[in-house]
Amino acid sequence: MKFVMLQVAGMLLLVLGAQGAIRLIADHDAAGLLGGMPGGFPAALVVHLAGTLAGILLAGWANGRAKAGGRG
Repeated sequence: MKFVMLQVAGMLLLVLGAQGAIRLIADHDAAGLLGGMPGGFPAALVVHLAGTLAGILLAGWANGRAKAGGRG
């Protein structure tokens, strides 16, 4: 159950990061919560892409662990 919850958290990170990156690319001025972050557009885009990557890695890792735990 623990790994399923981590998989859900990873999917949320993936969705929020990807949505934020797409929104930022479409409208450079729509930084949302990251609007006050120093560095402007490039820094906000890097943070969104890092969140997306972290979500992919977390969801994939948790999925593998959840499947391995179910086989035992």
